[in-house]
Amino acid sequence: MTLNVSSIRPNWMYGPEPRSWTTEMLALGTLLNSRRNRVNQRGVPKSNVAEATARSEPGMSMSRCATRFWTLCVLSGFVLGAGAADTPPPADPRAEIAKKIPGAKVDDLKPSPISGLYEFHRDGDVGYVTSDGRYFLTGDLYDIDKDVNLSERARMETRRALLATIPDSETVTFAPENPQYTITVFTDVDCGYCRKLHSEIKELNRLGVRVRYVFYPQQGPGSESWKAAEAVWCSPDRADALTRAKKGETIKAENCGPTPVARQYQLGHKLNMRGTPGIFTAHGDYVTGYLPAKQLVQQLKSFETQ
Repeated sequence: MTLNVSSIRPNWMYGPEPRSWTTEMLALGTLLNSRRNRVNQRGVPKSNVAEATARSEPGMSMSRCATRFWTLCVLSGFVLGAGAADTPPPADPRAEIAKKIPGAKVDDLKPSPISGLYEFHRDGDVGYVTSDGRYFLTGDLYDIDKDVNLSERARMETRRALLATIPDSETVTFAPENPQYTITVFTDVDCGYCRKLHSEIKELNRLGVRVRYVFYPQQGPGSESWKAAEAVWCSPDRADALTRAKKGETIKAENCGPTPVARQYQLGHKLNMRGTPGIFTAHGDYVTGYLPAKQLVQQLKSFETQ
């Protein structure tokens, strides 16, 4: 019987389950031990086992057999590795992904920290899509080692860009002399918690908070809140008119032409607001609703340490 080492191949070539190189070496050892046992059973002295095994293939000893096997392994790995290195990197898949998402643009997609997964930015929110464009994931992605919400960080980046499009000239601003914090508040003049927040405007100013109000009539175009927002904007003293409107007064003002109400309303949608008041910092942090003045300031302080 002749042992042809070159005919030994990993078993995974013949079946669906791959086996490790360690398993293959154990299999080779079992085969060699089996040959040694058969040689002994034919009456060959144990001291001559190595010699008998060497004679099983001219010029091939057990040690040389193992050496040959490992040489084949190393050479195979080298060839496979070289082939992988020569493979060109895949083309940027974002254009193909964007075709599968209605209204998506290539620039809406960015590589995520996970290989094969792309961040998809739509207005103020973020989702994740596989590189083949087949699967879409929603939810927050966390870096556990750094204890960072990566999805929220991406949302903040988008919010900063959107909020930067609101000039001070299109806001109704209440500010102290030396503000320590600036917040942009999307407000509805008829919203109960918006009125509660505005009742503390002097306390907020005293605590160093500058408040930029923009309009977000929750009932939409044509509603009474929408008309009230436009009346406030068209008033000679907008700050006074807003305060009176939040106290329940009906504000009367002449039509002053185009107002920023519609644009700010659309911007609130893009920011994925979940109600009013919607409070945003200049860095893109989002406070989802009313907080008492002192508690709000504590929240603003905590954002600075994150």
